[in-house]
Amino acid sequence: MQRPPQEDYSLKETKPHLGGGKVTGDKLTSTYDLVEQMEYLYVRVVKARDLPGKDVTGSCDPFVEVRLGNYRGITRHFEKKSNPEWNQVFAFSKERIQATVLEVTVKDKDVVKDDFMGLVSFDLNEIPKRVPPDSPLAPQWYRLEDRKGNKIRGELMLAVWMGTQADEAFPDAWHSDAATVSGTDSLANIRSKVYIAPKLWYLRVNVIEAQDLQPTDKGRFPDVFVKAILGNQILKTRVSMSKSINPMWNEDLMFVAAEPFEEPLILSVEDRVAPNKDEVLGRCAIPLANIPRRLDHKPLISKWYNLEKHMIVEGERKKELKFASKIHLRIWLEGGYHVLDESTHYSSDLRPTAKQLWKSSIGVLELGILSAHGLSPMKNKDGRAMTDAYCVAKYGQKWVRTRTIIDNFTPKWNEQYTWEVYDPCTVITIGVFDNCHLHGGDKSGSDSRIGKVRIRLSTLETDRVYTHSYPLLLLHSSGVKKMGEIHLAVRFTCSSLLNMMYKYSQPLLPKMHYIHPLTVSQLDILRHQATQIVSMRLGRSEPPLRREVVEYMLDVGSHMWSMRRSKANFNRIVGVLSGLIAVGKWFDQICNWKNPITTVLIHILFLILVLYPELILPTIFLYLFLIGVWYYRWRPKHPPHMDTRLSGADIALPDELDEEFDTFPTTRHPDIVRVRYDRLRSIAGKIQTVVGDLATQGERLQSLLSWRDPRATALFVIFCLVAAIVLYVAPFQVVALLTGFYVLRHPRFRHKLPSVPLNFFRRLPARTDCML
Repeated sequence: MQRPPQEDYSLKETKPHLGGGKVTGDKLTSTYDLVEQMEYLYVRVVKARDLPGKDVTGSCDPFVEVRLGNYRGITRHFEKKSNPEWNQVFAFSKERIQATVLEVTVKDKDVVKDDFMGLVSFDLNEIPKRVPPDSPLAPQWYRLEDRKGNKIRGELMLAVWMGTQADEAFPDAWHSDAATVSGTDSLANIRSKVYIAPKLWYLRVNVIEAQDLQPTDKGRFPDVFVKAILGNQILKTRVSMSKSINPMWNEDLMFVAAEPFEEPLILSVEDRVAPNKDEVLGRCAIPLANIPRRLDHKPLISKWYNLEKHMIVEGERKKELKFASKIHLRIWLEGGYHVLDESTHYSSDLRPTAKQLWKSSIGVLELGILSAHGLSPMKNKDGRAMTDAYCVAKYGQKWVRTRTIIDNFTPKWNEQYTWEVYDPCTVITIGVFDNCHLHGGDKSGSDSRIGKVRIRLSTLETDRVYTHSYPLLLLHSSGVKKMGEIHLAVRFTCSSLLNMMYKYSQPLLPKMHYIHPLTVSQLDILRHQATQIVSMRLGRSEPPLRREVVEYMLDVGSHMWSMRRSKANFNRIVGVLSGLIAVGKWFDQICNWKNPITTVLIHILFLILVLYPELILPTIFLYLFLIGVWYYRWRPKHPPHMDTRLSGADIALPDELDEEFDTFPTTRHPDIVRVRYDRLRSIAGKIQTVVGDLATQGERLQSLLSWRDPRATALFVIFCLVAAIVLYVAPFQVVALLTGFYVLRHPRFRHKLPSVPLNFFRRLPARTDCML
């Protein structure tokens, strides 16, 4: 596969006009906002009164048509109502205005042809301007006119003004960009919105024991377990080892719960009477609102809960019987929003869920979503390629969605959003999607991904405006593809530098996560549960933030096996170790006198440090300081962005990509799966060998004093005794000088064979000979 040119994926710095001003260096000449100012003509249609009857019955079905040149916006219509109230806002972009007169017409809805009822016209040169924070323009009553300009019966309340996208009417307005979209559902899907993700809690259930159970079969020992249900989450304990009517477990179950708590926790004690048959011995429902929230590590008091049993009597009627059976539990809630993206190493929120543990904010993050360029066609309509693009930004619990720009490969949003920042080591994610729920499309369809950008706040200088064009890269089964570019303006303003620097000394997560840590398997399960909950909650908004959007923003598939990602991580490890390898090669050159001048200088430095050992630590820190100052002029000037070479996306083989995009479980032919399985076994075998080699070296170190090889341990113990005597008698400087000069000796005094200590270490026993 041919590698695409790397320059296509580069980050480009821009100098847009923001807020009517221009970016000069790192500052703005205008502090209005972070987006380019766009002017709109706003028309608020409030209501009408005393409209004339047009039907045979003397009533009317009125609606309003707002026309400006070729653009036309229509309100909803009311049946048989002469005093309707619409309260709808229409926004026409000034860039596309090609008329001098605005016409607002009231019509009567009819089956064949809508009847004209009157109009109000405005000269665009006489429309007032409004700039927030000015108060909204008060609507006025206007008398309707006929087409000749004569006053007729009926009045219409309107407000017409020129404003910008900063107007509070902007998010809910009908836009001229959406002139081709019809239907209430479709119009709702194009508006910009702010979403608040639900507060997530960990629900920990410590199942201790049960008491006085009443199994149906008295002649056998019950195999009892506890099943816990919270919404769609179902967890079970192991079968109790104590085969009695008073079983014990002392086992923890963990769930993710979201506010507001809608479903109770349902616990049922069940007896496994057959391999595929379980009998309910009792159940109880516990409302989450009654469960305590744990904010510290103090122990909680356990409680006994009564169990209820369902008995079927009189046909299908169910009767609840309360009896003496009880279950002993310890239940509490603790914050856990970070579980959504903790393991991906780029979390957007590290605060605990409980507000009592919140600290003050350290600053404000401002994001201006300006525009996109060169977007790829995402679908076809009437034989013509088109893209209806919108953006989603996620930081903390606040998700935002821009309006959808209809049928445009270079959309301009110019929308600005703000977040409070509580930790600088967090990441904001911006994704671009194609809206597939317009034009009467399939409601069950999915919005297509165009690409996304991640920006880590700690890599940004404070109070600086970053305006860059980021490449939108998307990995397909055919390879990586550039889907266009998105133009963003970002500013991170710090309110307290001292508080921000103090954050670097604090733990990432609340105390409870370190006192009661979660296992890797628990995190995987909880992350899946949290993603499901957030997807369902945001999908119930209007317009919905759909499941495919939420999963893409949360990198749901990042934990699946990928040959490409495994190779990329291996190359990252090699890159990290390359520095140590380079130091080792440099030291080997010093020892072998490749550069005699450098070796002599090293001898002098070594002699000084040995004679004055108190200078060792200051010299190390001074050297690190000088390196840091030296690298300052090569500090990054731009925020980091998606790197195809680091990800291995530009050199991935087609079969590797096909495997990565395969479903789970696989849908490929068994022959292909067999080949991939064999390849996976080969790679896993190499990893297994490397891990085994590391374990072998550690076991050899352990065997020095374990007497597993009595002769080797005896030699090492004798050597330690001799070394202790020599070091006790001889001055430390003399020993250090002799050791250093021996290591740095000239090549003519060296042997090509391995040294004695290395030979001794390689002969030490490991546990590999005990492996099957």
